[in-house]
Amino acid sequence: MSKNSVFVYSDAFQTYKFHDRHPFNQLRVKLTYDLLQTLGALHDTQIVAPRLATDEELALVHDTDYIEAVKKAGRGQLPEEVALNYGLGTEDTPICPNMHEASALLVGGTLTAVDYVLSGKAEHALSLGGGLHHGFRGKASGFCIYNDSSVAIKYMQEKYGVRVLYVDTDAHHGDGVQWTFYDDPNVCTFSIHETGRYLFPGTGNVNERGQGKGYGYSFNIPVDAFTEDESWLAAYTEALTEIAYFFRPDVILTQNGVDAHYYDPLTHLSATMRIYREIPKLAHQIAHQYCNGRWIAVGGGGYDIWRVVPRAWALLWLEMTEQSDISGPLPEEWVARWQPHAPVSLPLEWDDPENLYSPIPRKAEITEKNAQTVMKALHPIRSNKQRLNL
Repeated sequence: MSKNSVFVYSDAFQTYKFHDRHPFNQLRVKLTYDLLQTLGALHDTQIVAPRLATDEELALVHDTDYIEAVKKAGRGQLPEEVALNYGLGTEDTPICPNMHEASALLVGGTLTAVDYVLSGKAEHALSLGGGLHHGFRGKASGFCIYNDSSVAIKYMQEKYGVRVLYVDTDAHHGDGVQWTFYDDPNVCTFSIHETGRYLFPGTGNVNERGQGKGYGYSFNIPVDAFTEDESWLAAYTEALTEIAYFFRPDVILTQNGVDAHYYDPLTHLSATMRIYREIPKLAHQIAHQYCNGRWIAVGGGGYDIWRVVPRAWALLWLEMTEQSDISGPLPEEWVARWQPHAPVSLPLEWDDPENLYSPIPRKAEITEKNAQTVMKALHPIRSNKQRLNL
């Protein structure tokens, strides 16, 4: 019997852990899971367990030598100088025990979501353990060992023969996924992120449009630092609406990093919970408009794990399951259970207060600059539409 939406989850997602002081902390997935269960918005019948991705599935994107290096690193058998050549043992991506198994589980969670949706068992699937969009073919980068979204897209192409629209709303550019499919006209990548002038990975410029047969299928909106809700949402809505119309995908895969929030310690944007209500609404609409409802969503960045991530990712599931009209207080039971563990005061409401931060002095300038960026990014498809109309 078909389920409308499934939630891929295991406590074992938390085994993807570098060390206690590292900003990437998968406790955020458990916090979100517990918030939804406390709310009564996630039922046992909707939860499915992830599986481990096989070496063959990982090799759809990653070099076999790299996969073996990750295995050896996790067993303490990889020399430091060799590890660094693979991006392992760095400050961002330190070596930790069983890192291959922990990483393969995150990839397997995303593949589980793919199979549920593309086999017709569900219309939508969410795997918050995934979204590790910086991993490259033979190198770890930016907290990411294996790139689950890239593996999932290759898997979808080979097993199901579909055209994929990849949408990345993380504050950091989705570089690993973009470069994997940079010459592929059957994968359209769209990333809206903080400009790389001051932020890792420094890519995602508006003129990165693809190459070869893939030219024109890569879209980037690098928004200015301190961008607020109105400008961010205007750019996202205008761009994604036109890109979806241009590409007309068979399935949509969204990466839902939530580090554009004002509270996030690693970025410089000024978004509030408002954008995390709106981001999944448009993705949901596009899934039904072009993809017969087929929508796969994964997690991503998000480094204020107490005040931002649980609310934002819960809102994603609530939209996916058509329960998004929620507002007002968070469940008192959830706040009481987790406040003793949190180093900050937990929010008491779903939405942020109006006065979350002081007014941004450059708001008008930033808004205009972002609008110009959108025009540049969409110019090729708008020009083509004009030629066709002629």
